[in-house]
Amino acid sequence: MQTIMAKETDKQLREAVLRQLEWAPEIASQDISVSAKEGAVTLTGFVHSYAEKVAAEKAAKSVYGVKAVANDIEVKPMTRTDPEIARDILEAMKLDLRVPDDRLKAGIQNGFVTLEGNVEWHYQREAAESCARKVNGVRGVTNAIEVKPKVSTTEVKSKIEDALRRSSEVDARRITVSAQDGAVTLYGNVHSWFEKEAAEHAAWAAPGVSRVIDHIAVVP
Repeated sequence: MQTIMAKETDKQLREAVLRQLEWAPEIASQDISVSAKEGAVTLTGFVHSYAEKVAAEKAAKSVYGVKAVANDIEVKPMTRTDPEIARDILEAMKLDLRVPDDRLKAGIQNGFVTLEGNVEWHYQREAAESCARKVNGVRGVTNAIEVKPKVSTTEVKSKIEDALRRSSEVDARRITVSAQDGAVTLYGNVHSWFEKEAAEHAAWAAPGVSRVIDHIAVVP
């Protein structure tokens, strides 16, 4: 009886994720398949851009009941040369005011991009990656950009705790924060993957954070 109920729950979760993928305007591919087992969702199939692959994972994580997502979608872009892709990435970063492009460089091989350099804020690191993954022909992005902290550990911890208390998306009472040398660790439990990601995002938004270790459990 329990096996039958578990299978029915998995089926409902799979259908909910499929509906969410259809709803997301940035996902055009009709070749994405979904499987679900005990809250863990696996995405397979093909898309035409790395940005679409990322969007599919984000859409799946937003569904209530999803505890983990394995993104095995393959990117099959239009054929472009590595120099063409590299040129477009550098131009995109130059046009984005959030990105200190003079401190960054992009290496590329067979459509796979590696970003290197250092920035002062995590949002700058994310902005650089966003520029790269939106370029046509990119099959994957490895973000090796380092965040160089310039604030004290105590200040980092305090700012994250304040951000969690301000957030309407996170119950700060269920989460504890520790910080050391720019590395932040989150503990506790939340009711959805969306809430877990909101807490992690709040941690990354603090100045000087170079790494976030997320031990928050999703307990629907």
